[in-house]
Amino acid sequence: QLFYEAIQSFTGAAKRLELVFKTGTFNFYKDFAHSPSKVAATTKAVKEQYPDRQLVACLELHTYSSLNAEFLKEYQGALDAADVAVVFYSPDAVKIKQLEEVTYDQIAQSFQREDLIIYTNPADFKEFLFSQNFDNSALLLMSSGNYGGLNFDEVKELMK
Repeated sequence: QLFYEAIQSFTGAAKRLELVFKTGTFNFYKDFAHSPSKVAATTKAVKEQYPDRQLVACLELHTYSSLNAEFLKEYQGALDAADVAVVFYSPDAVKIKQLEEVTYDQIAQSFQREDLIIYTNPADFKEFLFSQNFDNSALLLMSSGNYGGLNFDEVKELMK
């Protein structure tokens, strides 16, 4: 009985497929997903919820493991459910974490998508987002970081 009362007002866990903004033809979600299995599951879940909308799925490679050249191979297929797949990573973050350099080609090969879009510059990624027509779309930003300082409130305002 208590469960049924409580679930009525449950809005979900913070940063887990969190709905940031929506209109009648657009949904913007952010999610903490960064491991390959969670990226794949989250991307697939959003596409299944909106099969007739273009899904733009963006992933920031931010953690020690995701910036590891060997571990990157685990991401193969993780963004397959997306219509537009984007990966962002900061070469500076790699240096700060004192990891071996990860190259653009390694990332491209790991995801196994010919059409994968890769950004390493936060301003370029922001420009990409702000130049998209999101009518009849779903935007999914997945990261345990913030895409090099992306202001999610600013993105939300742009979508209005």
